[in-house]
Amino acid sequence: MTDTNNIATTLDSQPQFLGHPIGLYVCFLTEMWERFSFYGMKYLLLLYLTKYHLFSDAGGLNVLGSYAGLVYAMPVIGGMLADRYLGMRKAVTFGAVLLCLGHLGLAYEGLQAYVQDGVVVQDTGAIQVFYFSLALIIMGVGFLKPNISTIVGQLYGKDDARRDSGFTIFYMGINLGSFIATISVTYIGEVYGWGYGFGLAGIGMVLGLIIFLTGQKYLYGYAEPSNPDALKEKVFAGINREWMIYLCTIPALVIMWQLVQYNPIVHNALLGLSFLVLAGIIWFMVTQCDKEERDRMTVLIVLTVSTVVFWALFEQSASSMTLYADRVMDRNVLGFTATAGQFGSLNAFFIITLAPLFAWLWMFLAKRNLEPSTPVKFALGIIQAGLGFGALVVGAMFPNEAGYVAAWWMILAYALHTMGELCLSPVGLSAVTKLAVPKVVGVMMGAWFLATAYSELLAVQLAKLAAIDVPSGEVINVSTALAGYTELFTFLCYVGVGFGVFMLVISPWLRKRMHGVH
Repeated sequence: MTDTNNIATTLDSQPQFLGHPIGLYVCFLTEMWERFSFYGMKYLLLLYLTKYHLFSDAGGLNVLGSYAGLVYAMPVIGGMLADRYLGMRKAVTFGAVLLCLGHLGLAYEGLQAYVQDGVVVQDTGAIQVFYFSLALIIMGVGFLKPNISTIVGQLYGKDDARRDSGFTIFYMGINLGSFIATISVTYIGEVYGWGYGFGLAGIGMVLGLIIFLTGQKYLYGYAEPSNPDALKEKVFAGINREWMIYLCTIPALVIMWQLVQYNPIVHNALLGLSFLVLAGIIWFMVTQCDKEERDRMTVLIVLTVSTVVFWALFEQSASSMTLYADRVMDRNVLGFTATAGQFGSLNAFFIITLAPLFAWLWMFLAKRNLEPSTPVKFALGIIQAGLGFGALVVGAMFPNEAGYVAAWWMILAYALHTMGELCLSPVGLSAVTKLAVPKVVGVMMGAWFLATAYSELLAVQLAKLAAIDVPSGEVINVSTALAGYTELFTFLCYVGVGFGVFMLVISPWLRKRMHGVH
């Protein structure tokens, strides 16, 4: 084991670039290309299923929901395996390999579906390859996503003042990858062929893996296993523990392969698990906590539940909002006709442009003792998510001669949603670490990600309210489709604004029970 002084010495002696360890930029580029592949595929997924394989809206949304829910649930397990056995470097490398294989599989389109005598004929073999590819990506994200962020933290000493700015640079990599992907991958996929789009996303992941492998020397051993000898121990049939973990991924992949096809099972499993975790937390609060701890944990539970509402609204972007852009929106913006999937890039664009403004705003308000409390920020975030759908409702009142809605209303919706995200998301994980009782911080962090996973499934259930059942895969009547989406978005506007106002009303009560935590 390396002692604290040696760690500090090694950290100080790392080669620097622009005032930060070079290892930060290795992680930055790895995560950028991983997000490039993830978001590029995400915004193609529903369009590919409904337009190429002629899935019904409900069928395509079920697949999207199962995939997204599992993607956000698996990092809890991947993080635990890395912490206890593999170490972050091995976990990230293994996850990246799985991701490359998954994207390679997605590039195989198979035969396009067609309608014969009113019945949709699909290439079931290609669809099964597609499902298995999703399973590979789910497992890959589970190993890579939680651990690449941990590596960034390891590159800085405990009291290093550069830590926050390092994570800011890293966060920009996430959004830069998302922006580039949803501009390029979705365009290639929709215009030149779905396989080319998925293939381009895969190439991005391969680049990320190459960068990580070649840059490992700049991690200086801080991402290595905590107990290397434990990995070498033979645990079964002469196989050591490390390889047993890798081999156990095979049956897990088979399970994911099946689960992604059956949304109700995933939905019920996550819902049931959520209630079990909640019951366990309440038991802990009642039996193990004093009044102050119990109050803080109560606030944290309320905030966690509120994120389910926010993300269920926000994640309409890859489902109902993408179908809306494809079917009932005039996608011409300043003379350029965008594809439906390209509008997904607006979130990353607004994050990159507005995040510095929000950082300045909170500092400006804090100096004057006017910075909103954490519950108020959550309330403002949820209200803005609702108002984003209000913009689309207003836009539907002014269609053009052909019945299509101007793209500027979608741009406004994304701007409002992103401002809501900037109010809620950055302070969320911080709230977990500040409000949770120390001995259950890990459990509460897991509950936080579990809530995010469930919100993905809830998002597609909401999107189904505007599902259009057209067996041929074509929208027959634009005005009918627009009316269906407007009804959904009106409902979501009321939900967001209503729940946000409720959070605003109870925020003084919540703040009092935070007992001085900001």
